[in-house]
Amino acid sequence: MSRISGKETKPEIMVRKFLFANGFRFRKNVKVLPGKPDIVLPKYKTVIFVHGCFWHGHTCKRGTLPTSNTEFWQNKINGNIERDKRNVLELEKQGWEVIVIWQCEINNAELQNLRLTKLLSEILSIQ
Repeated sequence: MSRISGKETKPEIMVRKFLFANGFRFRKNVKVLPGKPDIVLPKYKTVIFVHGCFWHGHTCKRGTLPTSNTEFWQNKINGNIERDKRNVLELEKQGWEVIVIWQCEINNAELQNLRLTKLLSEILSIQ
């Protein structure tokens, strides 16, 4: 687990490249904000989290728990989910709009264009 990086993941890079190509400027992994959001758009007062389905307990195929050491993984994933909820609430209290993008939405070629287009409309509707 220590070798798994929490930043610069392929889905994150895809989202950042898409945003940059569409004229958005952003900051990465801002440490002063709760949860160190993956992407911060200060102009739009918006943060984007790109969550891995396994690590953040998504209900897709990639989010299933391993069959060995199930209790450990259940506690680990539930802890991550609770921490994510706390971070989102804290960010919203501070006036930030929070967008969560799941790994399965970006890795699936059919869903990728739909999700990224939806992301644009979510950001632009905030203004």
